[in-house]
Amino acid sequence: MDRHDLGASGEIEKTPREAAAPDMESEPAAARAAERVPPWREQVTVRGMVAALLIGVVYTVIVMKLSLTTGLVPTLNVSAALLAFLALRGWTHALHRLGIACRPFTRQENTVVQTCAVACYTIGFGGGFGSFLLGLDKKTYELSGVNTPGNVPGSYKDPGIGWMMGFLLAISFVGLLTLLPLRKAFLCIALLIGDGFYNFLKVILVTLKSIHEKSQRGRLNRVADEDSVAIDDLQRNEVFNRDNIPAWVAYAGYALLSAMAVVAIPLMFREVKWYFVVIAYLLAPALGFCNAYGTGLTDMNMGYNYGKVALFVFAAWAGKDNGVVAGLVTCGLVKQLVLVSADLMHDFKTAHLTLTSPRSMLVGQAVGTLMGCVVAPLTFFLFYEAFDVGNPDGYWKAPYALIYRNMAILGVEGFSALPQHCLQLCAAFFAFAVLANLARDFLPGRFGRFVPLPMAMAVPFLVGASFAIDMCVGSLVVFLWHKLDGKKAALLIPAVASGLICGDGIWIFPSSLLALAKIKPPMCMKFTPGS
Repeated sequence: MDRHDLGASGEIEKTPREAAAPDMESEPAAARAAERVPPWREQVTVRGMVAALLIGVVYTVIVMKLSLTTGLVPTLNVSAALLAFLALRGWTHALHRLGIACRPFTRQENTVVQTCAVACYTIGFGGGFGSFLLGLDKKTYELSGVNTPGNVPGSYKDPGIGWMMGFLLAISFVGLLTLLPLRKAFLCIALLIGDGFYNFLKVILVTLKSIHEKSQRGRLNRVADEDSVAIDDLQRNEVFNRDNIPAWVAYAGYALLSAMAVVAIPLMFREVKWYFVVIAYLLAPALGFCNAYGTGLTDMNMGYNYGKVALFVFAAWAGKDNGVVAGLVTCGLVKQLVLVSADLMHDFKTAHLTLTSPRSMLVGQAVGTLMGCVVAPLTFFLFYEAFDVGNPDGYWKAPYALIYRNMAILGVEGFSALPQHCLQLCAAFFAFAVLANLARDFLPGRFGRFVPLPMAMAVPFLVGASFAIDMCVGSLVVFLWHKLDGKKAALLIPAVASGLICGDGIWIFPSSLLALAKIKPPMCMKFTPGS
Protein backbone atom coordinates (compact mmCIF):
# COMPACT_ATOMS: atom_id res chain seq x y z
CA MET A 1 0.00 0.00 0.00
CA ASP A 2 1.18 3.47 -0.87
CA ARG A 3 1.02 5.37 2.39
CA HIS A 4 1.61 8.58 0.41
CA ASP A 5 -2.09 8.33 -0.35
CA LEU A 6 -2.86 8.90 3.30
CA GLY A 7 -1.27 12.30 3.44
CA ALA A 8 -2.53 14.19 0.57
CA SER A 9 -5.80 13.81 1.06
CA GLY A 10 -3.03 12.40 3.72
CA GLU A 11 -3.06 11.85 0.57
CA ILE A 12 -6.35 10.08 0.74
CA GLU A 13 -7.04 13.30 2.11
CA LYS A 14 -8.92 15.97 3.31
CA THR A 15 -11.31 15.54 6.23
CA PRO A 16 -14.37 17.83 6.43
CA ARG A 17 -13.94 21.08 8.18
CA GLU A 18 -15.55 20.03 11.46
CA ALA A 19 -13.81 22.74 13.40
CA ALA A 20 -15.84 25.39 11.65
CA ALA A 21 -19.17 23.77 12.37
CA PRO A 22 -19.45 24.73 16.04
CA ASP A 23 -20.87 28.17 16.70
CA MET A 24 -18.46 30.98 17.42
CA GLU A 25 -20.06 31.95 20.68
CA SER A 26 -21.99 28.76 21.60
CA GLU A 27 -25.26 30.70 21.90
CA PRO A 28 -28.63 28.96 22.11
CA ALA A 29 -30.44 27.87 18.99
CA ALA A 30 -33.06 30.57 19.34
CA ALA A 31 -30.41 33.26 19.36
CA ARG A 32 -28.77 31.74 16.32
CA ALA A 33 -32.07 31.79 14.50
CA ALA A 34 -32.40 35.50 15.16
CA GLU A 35 -28.81 36.27 14.22
CA ARG A 36 -28.24 38.44 11.17
CA VAL A 37 -26.48 36.55 8.41
CA PRO A 38 -24.18 38.96 6.55
CA PRO A 39 -24.35 39.10 2.74
CA TRP A 40 -21.84 36.90 0.98
CA ARG A 41 -19.66 39.85 -0.03
CA GLU A 42 -19.21 40.79 3.65
CA GLN A 43 -18.13 37.24 4.47
CA VAL A 44 -15.01 37.62 2.28
CA THR A 45 -12.81 40.21 4.05
CA VAL A 46 -9.33 41.59 3.45
CA ARG A 47 -8.17 40.67 6.97
CA GLY A 48 -9.47 37.17 6.41
CA MET A 49 -7.56 36.75 3.16
CA VAL A 50 -4.37 38.07 4.77
CA ALA A 51 -4.76 35.61 7.66
CA ALA A 52 -5.44 32.80 5.21
CA LEU A 53 -2.31 33.67 3.23
CA LEU A 54 -0.10 33.65 6.33
CA ILE A 55 -1.53 30.36 7.57
CA GLY A 56 -1.27 28.90 4.08
CA VAL A 57 2.41 29.84 3.81
CA VAL A 58 3.26 28.30 7.20
CA TYR A 59 1.48 25.05 6.43
CA THR A 60 2.85 24.91 2.89
CA VAL A 61 6.38 24.89 4.33
CA ILE A 62 5.41 22.07 6.70
CA VAL A 63 3.75 19.84 4.11
CA MET A 64 6.45 20.52 1.51
CA LYS A 65 9.17 19.44 3.91
CA LEU A 66 7.31 16.28 4.85
CA SER A 67 6.52 15.35 1.24
CA LEU A 68 10.18 15.79 0.23
CA THR A 69 11.51 13.65 3.10
CA THR A 70 9.22 10.82 4.18
CA GLY A 71 6.45 11.40 1.65
CA LEU A 72 3.86 11.00 4.43
CA VAL A 73 1.75 14.12 4.84
CA PRO A 74 -0.85 14.05 7.65
CA THR A 75 -4.15 15.87 7.51
CA LEU A 76 -3.71 19.32 9.05
CA ASN A 77 -7.16 20.77 8.36
CA VAL A 78 -8.43 20.79 11.94
CA SER A 79 -5.38 22.56 13.34
CA ALA A 80 -5.44 25.03 10.44
CA ALA A 81 -9.07 25.84 11.18
CA LEU A 82 -8.31 26.33 14.87
CA LEU A 83 -5.32 28.55 14.07
CA ALA A 84 -7.45 30.68 11.73
CA PHE A 85 -10.06 31.12 14.44
CA LEU A 86 -7.51 32.02 17.13
CA ALA A 87 -5.67 34.46 14.87
CA LEU A 88 -8.72 36.48 13.86
CA ARG A 89 -10.36 36.21 17.27
CA GLY A 90 -7.20 37.49 18.91
CA TRP A 91 -6.86 40.30 16.36
CA THR A 92 -10.41 41.60 16.85
CA HIS A 93 -10.12 41.26 20.63
CA ALA A 94 -6.86 43.24 20.67
CA LEU A 95 -8.36 46.03 18.57
CA HIS A 96 -11.38 46.14 20.85
CA ARG A 97 -9.14 46.48 23.93
CA LEU A 98 -7.33 49.37 22.21
CA GLY A 99 -10.62 51.10 21.50
CA ILE A 100 -10.37 50.69 17.74
CA ALA A 101 -13.64 49.89 16.03
CA CYS A 102 -13.61 46.92 13.65
CA ARG A 103 -16.01 44.60 11.91
CA PRO A 104 -17.35 41.84 14.22
CA PHE A 105 -15.82 38.41 13.70
CA THR A 106 -18.49 35.99 12.50
CA ARG A 107 -18.63 32.26 12.00
CA GLN A 108 -19.14 32.88 8.30
CA GLU A 109 -15.87 34.79 8.02
CA ASN A 110 -14.07 32.06 9.96
CA THR A 111 -15.41 29.41 7.59
CA VAL A 112 -14.24 31.31 4.52
CA VAL A 113 -10.79 31.94 6.05
CA GLN A 114 -10.16 28.31 6.89
CA THR A 115 -11.40 27.24 3.46
CA CYS A 116 -9.01 29.68 1.79
CA ALA A 117 -6.05 28.65 3.99
CA VAL A 118 -6.61 24.93 3.45
CA ALA A 119 -7.01 25.42 -0.30
CA CYS A 120 -3.69 27.30 -0.31
CA TYR A 121 -1.56 24.71 1.44
CA THR A 122 -3.34 21.81 -0.25
CA ILE A 123 -1.49 22.74 -3.45
CA GLY A 124 1.74 22.10 -1.53
CA PHE A 125 1.11 18.36 -1.34
CA GLY A 126 -1.61 17.95 -3.96
CA GLY A 127 0.49 19.65 -6.64
CA GLY A 128 2.81 16.67 -6.88
CA PHE A 129 6.06 18.36 -5.84
CA GLY A 130 7.13 15.20 -4.05
CA SER A 131 5.66 12.76 -6.56
CA PHE A 132 4.67 13.16 -10.21
CA LEU A 133 6.14 16.63 -10.87
CA LEU A 134 9.48 15.77 -9.27
CA GLY A 135 9.35 12.47 -11.13
CA LEU A 136 9.81 14.46 -14.33
CA ASP A 137 13.26 15.85 -13.44
CA LYS A 138 16.58 14.61 -14.81
CA LYS A 139 17.83 13.19 -11.50
CA THR A 140 14.81 10.89 -11.17
CA TYR A 141 15.15 9.97 -14.85
CA GLU A 142 18.73 8.84 -14.18
CA LEU A 143 17.79 6.99 -10.98
CA SER A 144 15.22 4.99 -12.95
CA GLY A 145 17.99 3.75 -15.22
CA VAL A 146 18.85 5.45 -18.49
CA ASN A 147 18.86 2.06 -20.23
CA THR A 148 15.53 0.92 -18.79
CA PRO A 149 12.98 0.10 -21.53
CA GLY A 150 10.39 2.85 -21.66
CA ASN A 151 12.64 5.37 -19.90
CA VAL A 152 13.64 6.90 -23.23
CA PRO A 153 16.37 9.58 -23.54
CA GLY A 154 15.07 13.11 -23.11
CA SER A 155 11.91 12.05 -21.26
CA TYR A 156 12.43 14.53 -18.46
CA LYS A 157 11.73 18.17 -17.64
CA ASP A 158 13.65 19.88 -14.87
CA PRO A 159 11.68 21.98 -12.35
CA GLY A 160 11.06 25.62 -13.18
CA ILE A 161 9.00 28.22 -11.35
CA GLY A 162 7.38 29.49 -14.54
CA TRP A 163 6.10 26.26 -16.02
CA MET A 164 5.16 24.85 -12.60
CA MET A 165 3.00 27.88 -11.80
CA GLY A 166 1.44 27.75 -15.26
CA PHE A 167 0.71 24.03 -14.99
CA LEU A 168 -0.90 24.39 -11.56
CA LEU A 169 -2.99 27.34 -12.72
CA ALA A 170 -4.13 25.31 -15.73
CA ILE A 171 -5.26 22.24 -13.76
CA SER A 172 -6.30 23.49 -10.31
CA PHE A 173 -9.40 25.58 -11.01
CA VAL A 174 -11.50 23.31 -13.22
CA GLY A 175 -12.15 20.95 -10.32
CA LEU A 176 -13.94 23.76 -8.48
CA LEU A 177 -16.67 23.72 -11.13
CA THR A 178 -16.92 19.99 -11.80
CA LEU A 179 -19.75 19.10 -9.39
CA LEU A 180 -21.53 22.42 -8.93
CA PRO A 181 -24.62 21.44 -10.99
CA LEU A 182 -25.19 18.39 -8.78
CA ARG A 183 -24.53 19.64 -5.46
CA LYS A 184 -5.12 -3.70 -3.38
CA ALA A 185 -5.13 -0.50 -5.36
CA PHE A 186 -6.81 -1.83 -8.52
CA LEU A 187 -9.34 -3.90 -6.58
CA CYS A 188 -10.07 -0.85 -4.45
CA ILE A 189 -10.45 1.39 -7.51
CA ALA A 190 -12.82 -1.11 -9.11
CA LEU A 191 -15.05 -0.96 -6.02
CA LEU A 192 -14.79 2.83 -5.84
CA ILE A 193 -15.61 3.41 -9.50
CA GLY A 194 -18.36 0.77 -9.59
CA ASP A 195 -20.06 2.16 -6.49
CA GLY A 196 -19.46 5.76 -7.46
CA PHE A 197 -20.67 5.45 -11.05
CA TYR A 198 -23.82 3.70 -9.89
CA ASN A 199 -24.63 6.53 -7.51
CA PHE A 200 -23.57 9.09 -10.12
CA LEU A 201 -26.15 7.72 -12.56
CA LYS A 202 -28.69 7.42 -9.77
CA VAL A 203 -28.28 11.08 -8.76
CA ILE A 204 -28.46 12.17 -12.41
CA LEU A 205 -31.80 10.37 -12.82
CA VAL A 206 -33.16 11.77 -9.56
CA THR A 207 -32.02 15.27 -10.55
CA LEU A 208 -33.67 15.04 -13.98
CA LYS A 209 -36.87 13.79 -12.37
CA SER A 210 -36.80 16.65 -9.89
CA ILE A 211 -36.27 19.21 -12.66
CA HIS A 212 -39.18 17.74 -14.62
CA GLU A 213 -41.49 17.86 -11.60
CA LYS A 214 -40.42 21.43 -10.88
CA SER A 215 -41.24 22.52 -14.42
CA GLN A 216 -44.66 20.87 -14.16
CA ARG A 217 -45.59 22.45 -10.84
CA GLY A 218 -43.70 25.71 -11.17
CA ARG A 219 -42.02 25.17 -7.83
CA LEU A 220 -39.84 22.64 -6.04
CA ASN A 221 -41.43 20.61 -3.28
CA ARG A 222 -39.40 20.49 -0.10
CA VAL A 223 -39.68 17.21 1.78
CA ALA A 224 -39.87 17.62 5.54
CA ASP A 225 -39.54 15.05 8.29
CA GLU A 226 -42.72 13.39 9.47
CA ASP A 227 -42.71 15.40 12.67
CA SER A 228 -41.27 18.84 11.94
CA VAL A 229 -38.21 20.56 10.61
CA ALA A 230 -36.03 22.38 13.12
CA ILE A 231 -35.83 26.15 12.84
CA ASP A 232 -32.06 25.88 12.48
CA ASP A 233 -32.44 23.55 9.51
CA LEU A 234 -34.97 25.81 7.82
CA GLN A 235 -32.67 28.80 8.24
CA ARG A 236 -29.68 26.88 6.92
CA ASN A 237 -31.62 25.73 3.87
CA GLU A 238 -32.90 29.24 3.22
CA VAL A 239 -29.45 30.83 3.44
CA PHE A 240 -27.82 28.12 1.35
CA ASN A 241 -30.43 28.29 -1.42
CA ARG A 242 -30.66 32.09 -1.40
CA ASP A 243 -27.10 32.51 -2.68
CA ASN A 244 -27.15 29.50 -4.95
CA ILE A 245 -24.56 29.49 -7.73
CA PRO A 246 -26.20 29.52 -11.19
CA ALA A 247 -25.60 26.38 -13.22
CA TRP A 248 -24.56 28.40 -16.26
CA VAL A 249 -21.58 29.72 -14.29
CA ALA A 250 -20.35 26.17 -13.77
CA TYR A 251 -20.93 25.13 -17.37
CA ALA A 252 -19.39 28.24 -18.92
CA GLY A 253 -16.47 28.30 -16.50
CA TYR A 254 -15.76 24.61 -16.96
CA ALA A 255 -15.79 24.93 -20.74
CA LEU A 256 -13.57 28.03 -20.72
CA LEU A 257 -10.99 26.66 -18.28
CA SER A 258 -10.95 23.31 -20.06
CA ALA A 259 -10.29 25.00 -23.39
CA MET A 260 -7.41 26.95 -21.87
CA ALA A 261 -5.91 23.75 -20.43
CA VAL A 262 -6.28 21.91 -23.75
CA VAL A 263 -4.17 24.64 -25.38
CA ALA A 264 -1.68 25.31 -22.57
CA ILE A 265 -0.69 21.83 -21.37
CA PRO A 266 0.43 20.44 -24.78
CA LEU A 267 2.55 23.58 -25.20
CA MET A 268 4.32 22.83 -21.90
CA PHE A 269 4.71 19.10 -22.58
CA ARG A 270 5.02 18.06 -26.22
CA GLU A 271 4.46 14.42 -25.18
CA VAL A 272 0.91 15.22 -24.01
CA LYS A 273 -1.45 15.33 -26.96
CA TRP A 274 -4.39 17.71 -26.88
CA TYR A 275 -6.90 14.86 -27.06
CA PHE A 276 -5.44 13.36 -23.87
CA VAL A 277 -6.49 16.52 -22.06
CA VAL A 278 -9.93 16.51 -23.71
CA ILE A 279 -10.59 12.91 -22.63
CA ALA A 280 -9.46 13.70 -19.08
CA TYR A 281 -11.83 16.66 -18.83
CA LEU A 282 -14.73 14.69 -20.30
CA LEU A 283 -14.30 12.00 -17.64
CA ALA A 284 -13.70 14.48 -14.81
CA PRO A 285 -17.33 15.06 -13.71
CA ALA A 286 -18.08 11.34 -13.29
CA LEU A 287 -14.75 10.60 -11.60
CA GLY A 288 -15.13 13.69 -9.43
CA PHE A 289 -18.53 12.51 -8.26
CA CYS A 290 -17.16 9.04 -7.47
CA ASN A 291 -14.42 10.62 -5.38
CA ALA A 292 -16.71 13.09 -3.62
CA TYR A 293 -19.17 10.31 -2.82
CA GLY A 294 -16.44 8.11 -1.36
CA THR A 295 -14.94 10.99 0.59
CA GLY A 296 -18.33 11.78 2.06
CA LEU A 297 -18.69 8.20 3.28
CA THR A 298 -15.19 7.72 4.66
CA ASP A 299 -13.67 11.21 5.16
CA MET A 300 -10.75 10.01 3.01
CA ASN A 301 -10.07 11.68 -0.31
CA MET A 302 -9.09 9.06 -2.89
CA GLY A 303 -7.97 11.55 -5.54
CA TYR A 304 -4.46 10.16 -5.81
CA ASN A 305 -5.75 6.69 -6.63
CA TYR A 306 -7.80 7.95 -9.56
CA GLY A 307 -4.65 9.75 -10.69
CA LYS A 308 -2.70 6.49 -10.62
CA VAL A 309 -5.29 4.79 -12.81
CA ALA A 310 -4.96 7.68 -15.28
CA LEU A 311 -1.17 7.32 -15.13
CA PHE A 312 -1.31 3.70 -16.29
CA VAL A 313 -3.98 4.28 -18.94
CA PHE A 314 -2.43 7.34 -20.60
CA ALA A 315 1.13 6.00 -20.34
CA ALA A 316 0.03 2.87 -22.20
CA TRP A 317 -1.92 4.95 -24.72
CA ALA A 318 0.96 7.34 -25.46
CA GLY A 319 3.40 4.52 -26.17
CA LYS A 320 7.07 3.94 -25.43
CA ASP A 321 8.44 7.27 -26.70
CA ASN A 322 6.00 9.60 -24.92
CA GLY A 323 4.39 7.40 -22.30
CA VAL A 324 6.40 8.34 -19.20
CA VAL A 325 5.90 12.10 -19.44
CA ALA A 326 2.31 11.80 -20.69
CA GLY A 327 1.43 9.42 -17.86
CA LEU A 328 2.93 11.62 -15.13
CA VAL A 329 1.30 14.80 -16.44
CA THR A 330 -2.17 13.30 -16.92
CA CYS A 331 -1.86 11.68 -13.49
CA GLY A 332 -1.56 15.15 -12.00
CA LEU A 333 -4.32 16.49 -14.21
CA VAL A 334 -6.91 13.87 -13.26
CA LYS A 335 -5.86 13.79 -9.61
CA GLN A 336 -6.26 17.54 -9.23
CA LEU A 337 -9.67 17.52 -10.89
CA VAL A 338 -11.17 14.91 -8.58
CA LEU A 339 -9.30 16.05 -5.47
CA VAL A 340 -10.48 19.66 -5.61
CA SER A 341 -14.09 18.80 -6.44
CA ALA A 342 -14.38 16.60 -3.34
CA ASP A 343 -12.83 19.32 -1.19
CA LEU A 344 -15.35 21.86 -2.45
CA MET A 345 -18.27 19.56 -1.66
CA HIS A 346 -17.01 19.38 1.93
CA ASP A 347 -16.74 23.15 1.96
CA PHE A 348 -20.35 23.47 0.87
CA LYS A 349 -21.47 21.14 3.65
CA THR A 350 -19.55 23.28 6.13
CA ALA A 351 -21.18 26.36 4.61
CA HIS A 352 -24.61 24.83 5.15
CA LEU A 353 -23.86 24.11 8.82
CA THR A 354 -22.48 27.60 9.55
CA LEU A 355 -24.99 29.69 7.54
CA THR A 356 -22.24 30.66 5.12
CA SER A 357 -23.04 31.57 1.54
CA PRO A 358 -21.86 29.03 -1.05
CA ARG A 359 -20.76 31.96 -3.18
CA SER A 360 -18.34 33.20 -0.54
CA MET A 361 -17.06 29.64 -0.11
CA LEU A 362 -16.41 29.33 -3.83
CA VAL A 363 -14.59 32.67 -3.81
CA GLY A 364 -12.54 31.63 -0.78
CA GLN A 365 -11.61 28.32 -2.39
CA ALA A 366 -10.64 30.05 -5.64
CA VAL A 367 -8.54 32.70 -3.89
CA GLY A 368 -6.83 30.04 -1.77
CA THR A 369 -6.09 27.95 -4.85
CA LEU A 370 -4.60 30.98 -6.58
CA MET A 371 -2.42 31.66 -3.54
CA GLY A 372 -1.30 28.04 -3.49
CA CYS A 373 -0.36 28.07 -7.18
CA VAL A 374 2.13 30.85 -6.38
CA VAL A 375 3.24 29.94 -2.85
CA ALA A 376 3.80 26.21 -3.44
CA PRO A 377 6.30 26.49 -6.35
CA LEU A 378 8.25 29.21 -4.52
CA THR A 379 8.38 27.09 -1.36
CA PHE A 380 9.44 24.05 -3.37
CA PHE A 381 12.34 25.95 -4.90
CA LEU A 382 13.54 27.04 -1.47
CA PHE A 383 14.04 23.38 -0.65
CA TYR A 384 15.15 22.35 -4.15
CA GLU A 385 17.93 24.94 -4.33
CA ALA A 386 19.06 24.61 -0.71
CA PHE A 387 19.11 20.82 -0.35
CA ASP A 388 19.95 17.73 -2.37
CA VAL A 389 16.34 16.83 -3.09
CA GLY A 390 15.82 13.41 -4.64
CA ASN A 391 19.05 11.82 -3.41
CA PRO A 392 18.05 8.30 -2.25
CA ASP A 393 21.01 8.21 0.15
CA GLY A 394 20.36 11.62 1.69
CA TYR A 395 17.79 13.15 4.03
CA TRP A 396 15.67 14.69 1.25
CA LYS A 397 14.83 11.43 -0.49
CA ALA A 398 11.47 12.43 -2.00
CA PRO A 399 10.78 8.68 -2.35
CA TYR A 400 7.54 8.95 -4.27
CA ALA A 401 9.09 10.81 -7.20
CA LEU A 402 10.99 7.66 -8.17
CA ILE A 403 7.98 5.46 -7.39
CA TYR A 404 5.71 7.48 -9.67
CA ARG A 405 8.23 7.48 -12.51
CA ASN A 406 8.68 3.73 -12.24
CA MET A 407 4.89 3.34 -12.29
CA ALA A 408 4.82 5.35 -15.53
CA ILE A 409 7.58 3.16 -17.00
CA LEU A 410 5.55 0.11 -16.02
CA GLY A 411 2.48 1.65 -17.62
CA VAL A 412 4.28 2.09 -20.94
CA GLU A 413 4.27 -1.69 -21.28
CA GLY A 414 0.46 -1.65 -21.13
CA PHE A 415 -1.92 -4.02 -19.38
CA SER A 416 0.43 -6.93 -20.02
CA ALA A 417 2.63 -5.58 -17.22
CA LEU A 418 -0.14 -5.94 -14.63
CA PRO A 419 -0.24 -8.96 -12.33
CA GLN A 420 -1.94 -12.07 -13.65
CA HIS A 421 -5.78 -11.93 -13.56
CA CYS A 422 -5.68 -8.31 -12.34
CA LEU A 423 -8.16 -7.05 -14.97
CA GLN A 424 -10.51 -9.99 -14.41
CA LEU A 425 -10.55 -9.29 -10.68
CA CYS A 426 -11.18 -5.60 -11.33
CA ALA A 427 -14.16 -6.42 -13.55
CA ALA A 428 -15.54 -8.81 -10.94
CA PHE A 429 -15.30 -6.27 -8.13
CA PHE A 430 -16.81 -3.56 -10.35
CA ALA A 431 -19.80 -5.81 -11.04
CA PHE A 432 -20.08 -6.64 -7.33
CA ALA A 433 -20.21 -2.93 -6.45
CA VAL A 434 -23.06 -2.31 -8.91
CA LEU A 435 -25.02 -5.39 -7.79
CA ALA A 436 -24.60 -4.50 -4.12
CA ASN A 437 -26.05 -1.04 -4.74
CA LEU A 438 -28.96 -2.50 -6.70
CA ALA A 439 -29.65 -4.83 -3.79
CA ARG A 440 -29.62 -1.95 -1.29
CA ASP A 441 -32.06 0.05 -3.41
CA PHE A 442 -34.55 -2.68 -4.33
CA LEU A 443 -34.57 -5.03 -1.34
CA PRO A 444 -37.00 -4.25 1.51
CA GLY A 445 -35.47 -1.94 4.07
CA ARG A 446 -35.14 -4.58 6.78
CA PHE A 447 -32.91 -6.62 4.44
CA GLY A 448 -31.26 -3.91 2.37
CA ARG A 449 -29.65 -2.26 5.37
CA PHE A 450 -27.48 -5.35 5.87
CA VAL A 451 -25.93 -5.11 2.38
CA PRO A 452 -22.42 -3.64 2.77
CA LEU A 453 -21.41 -0.37 1.14
CA PRO A 454 -18.78 -1.14 -1.54
CA MET A 455 -17.20 2.29 -1.10
CA ALA A 456 -16.57 1.65 2.59
CA MET A 457 -15.34 -1.88 1.84
CA ALA A 458 -12.74 -0.49 -0.57
CA VAL A 459 -10.92 1.72 1.92
CA PRO A 460 -9.24 -1.07 3.98
CA PHE A 461 -7.63 -2.33 0.76
CA LEU A 462 -5.61 0.88 0.78
CA VAL A 463 -5.11 1.79 4.42
CA GLY A 464 -4.95 -1.66 5.96
CA ALA A 465 -6.94 -3.50 8.59
CA SER A 466 -6.44 -0.80 11.22
CA PHE A 467 -9.06 1.37 9.52
CA ALA A 468 -11.56 -1.48 9.49
CA ILE A 469 -10.94 -2.13 13.19
CA ASP A 470 -11.38 1.57 14.00
CA MET A 471 -14.65 1.73 12.10
CA CYS A 472 -15.86 -1.51 13.68
CA VAL A 473 -15.14 -0.32 17.22
CA GLY A 474 -16.78 3.05 16.59
CA SER A 475 -19.84 1.47 15.00
CA LEU A 476 -20.17 -0.98 17.90
CA VAL A 477 -20.07 1.86 20.44
CA VAL A 478 -22.71 3.80 18.51
CA PHE A 479 -24.91 0.71 18.17
CA LEU A 480 -24.76 -0.08 21.90
CA TRP A 481 -25.31 3.57 22.83
CA HIS A 482 -28.45 3.72 20.70
CA LYS A 483 -29.70 0.51 22.32
CA LEU A 484 -29.11 1.82 25.85
CA ASP A 485 -30.36 5.40 25.41
CA GLY A 486 -31.38 6.36 21.90
CA LYS A 487 -32.38 9.97 22.65
CA LYS A 488 -29.14 10.91 24.40
CA ALA A 489 -27.12 9.06 21.79
CA ALA A 490 -28.63 11.10 18.97
CA LEU A 491 -27.66 14.32 20.78
CA LEU A 492 -24.21 13.39 22.09
CA ILE A 493 -22.70 11.18 19.38
CA PRO A 494 -21.88 14.14 17.07
CA ALA A 495 -20.18 15.92 20.00
CA VAL A 496 -18.10 12.85 20.88
CA ALA A 497 -17.12 12.36 17.24
CA SER A 498 -16.10 16.01 16.90
CA GLY A 499 -13.98 15.76 20.04
CA LEU A 500 -12.16 12.68 18.77
CA ILE A 501 -11.55 14.23 15.35
CA CYS A 502 -10.39 17.58 16.73
CA GLY A 503 -8.12 16.00 19.33
CA ASP A 504 -6.46 13.79 16.76
CA GLY A 505 -6.21 16.59 14.21
CA ILE A 506 -4.80 19.21 16.58
CA TRP A 507 -2.00 16.91 17.73
CA ILE A 508 -0.84 16.56 14.11
CA PHE A 509 0.44 20.16 14.13
CA PRO A 510 2.94 19.83 17.03
CA SER A 511 3.84 16.40 15.69
CA SER A 512 4.71 17.96 12.33
CA LEU A 513 6.78 20.67 14.02
CA LEU A 514 8.77 17.99 15.86
CA ALA A 515 9.36 16.25 12.54
CA LEU A 516 10.56 19.52 10.99
CA ALA A 517 13.07 19.91 13.83
CA LYS A 518 14.24 16.29 13.32
CA ILE A 519 13.35 15.46 16.93
CA LYS A 520 12.91 11.74 17.48
CA PRO A 521 11.14 10.00 20.38
CA PRO A 522 13.49 9.45 23.33
CA MET A 523 12.39 5.84 23.64
CA CYS A 524 11.32 3.24 21.10
CA MET A 525 9.82 -0.20 21.66
CA LYS A 526 10.10 -3.21 19.42
CA PHE A 527 8.31 -6.52 19.84
CA THR A 528 9.97 -9.66 18.52
CA PRO A 529 8.87 -13.30 18.63
CA GLY A 530 10.17 -15.30 21.56
CA SER A 531 13.04 -17.69 21.11
